[in-house]
Amino acid sequence: MLTSMVKEHHAKQSKRKQEQEVRRKEAIEASNELTKSLVDHLNVGVAQAYLNQKRLDAEAKQLHVGATNFAKQTHQWLQLIDNFSSALKELGDVENWARSIESDMQIIQQTLELAYKSSRAVQGTAATTSAAAVASSSSANVEEA
Repeated sequence: MLTSMVKEHHAKQSKRKQEQEVRRKEAIEASNELTKSLVDHLNVGVAQAYLNQKRLDAEAKQLHVGATNFAKQTHQWLQLIDNFSSALKELGDVENWARSIESDMQIIQQTLELAYKSSRAVQGTAATTSAAAVASSSSANVEEA
């Protein structure tokens, strides 16, 4: 009876060990599946974050290129405006010079007109004086005769 009890006990223990082994294997499989699911879920988030970072890097590069081009274009515009401003300043200087020359020419014209009028007046007076002298000399000659 003792031996049968021991055999029975060993048989039950052996059966429990087999059941525990089956449960242990099932638990390991379940934990492996859970781990795989969690890793897959995390990998999706990490992959999405990686793609977002890659897209942000590309956009940052485009933004940098655009900013560089904008800076170059702005510099060209500033040079163009500076050249335009210089041209306007030179044009103003030329206009001022032309006014000065015009004023000088008007003064010269007025001076020449006065000189001409003065010389005509002097010639007119001289002609009148000559005519008077000729007339007086003719009168004197007529009186002598």
